[in-house]
Amino acid sequence: MNIVFWIGRIIVGVYLLFNAFNHFSQLNMMSGYARSKGVPAPQLAVLGSGVLLLIGGLSVLFWQYLFWGMVAWVLFLIPVTIIMHNFWTVEDQQVKMNELVGFMKNMALLGFALIVLAQFA
Repeated sequence: MNIVFWIGRIIVGVYLLFNAFNHFSQLNMMSGYARSKGVPAPQLAVLGSGVLLLIGGLSVLFWQYLFWGMVAWVLFLIPVTIIMHNFWTVEDQQVKMNELVGFMKNMALLGFALIVLAQFA
């Protein structure tokens, strides 16, 4: 494998693992934010999404069970992008811009996950 591929894997894998760690270590704060967005059972949702991020991160980092890692990541990204980054419902322009940035970031990550999943089709 070439070095650029390894670097990319490390960057994406560590990014996902860092976010998984935050879901577990910042559970109360993240649950409060999820609650403010109307997420039902916010603590369970944050824990569940942390598990999905953990699966995806380990899968990318070690390039093992990649199909299931990408499925986990897609299952994380779709609801989180729509529910947590719903910029179209926000009136405050600064908050709206922050949500738009989060939405677009997640769409790019979703695109990457779908590209990887397409390799299994």
